[in-house]
Order: sequence, then C-alpha cells, then structure tokens
Amino acid sequence: MAKILIVDDDQTIGFMLRDILEFNDHTVIVSQQPRKTKENILEHDIELILLDKLISGVDGTDVCAELKQDEKVAHVPVLMMSALHNVGDICRSAGAVDFIAKPFDMETLNTKVSTILKEHKPQ
Repeated sequence: MAKILIVDDDQTIGFMLRDILEFNDHTVIVSQQPRKTKENILEHDIELILLDKLISGVDGTDVCAELKQDEKVAHVPVLMMSALHNVGDICRSAGAVDFIAKPFDMETLNTKVSTILKEHKPQ
C-alpha cells in the first residue's frame, strides 16, 4: 500500500491514526515536527501527508503552501485535518487536496485516504 506521513502535535492522535492506517496495510511515519515535513517526505518516499491545521504554534496551512511551492515535494497530496470545522476551504486554498474535521470515524478516514491515493497515483 502507501507510505503515509502524519504530522500532528498530539501524539495520541498520531499513534491512533497510525494504527488505523497500518491496519489497512499502509506504512506510516508519525511526526510532531511540522518544520521537518519536507525532510520526512524525501527521506521516507512519502505518498500522502495527513497534516494537522494547528501544530505546536505552526499553522499547517503555511506548511502545506510551502510544500506546494517546492517542486521536489509538490506532487505529494496533503489531507489536512482540524477540530476547527470551518477551515476546509482555507486548507484547500493552501494546496490540500481534501480536509477532514476532527473527530472523524475510521471509515471516513479510510475512504478519504483510499480516494486520494487512487486519484494521485504516480504515473
């Protein structure tokens, strides 16, 4: 399956998401350091990023926008997530392919991940 990077400062959420995604045969890296996102993408050959909107004083939309401006990593789709339910459009305008509001159920997460991976398969 896919190599997925989770960037969330809540370690419990990161590990819960990792468990859900690994159950579906994905390889998952969990990071609490948004500033190392590009480094993690390149080092681990990441195919999808789950990125929290608010991480340790960093705005995830800024991280997403920076990734989309870098040709080395711009191709990697970003699924942004947040407990703020009215930020989906902001996340998409920063370059995220989709948004998921916390809390979410496993089925919704798995469906979104599968859809994004199908739509963004490397050629």
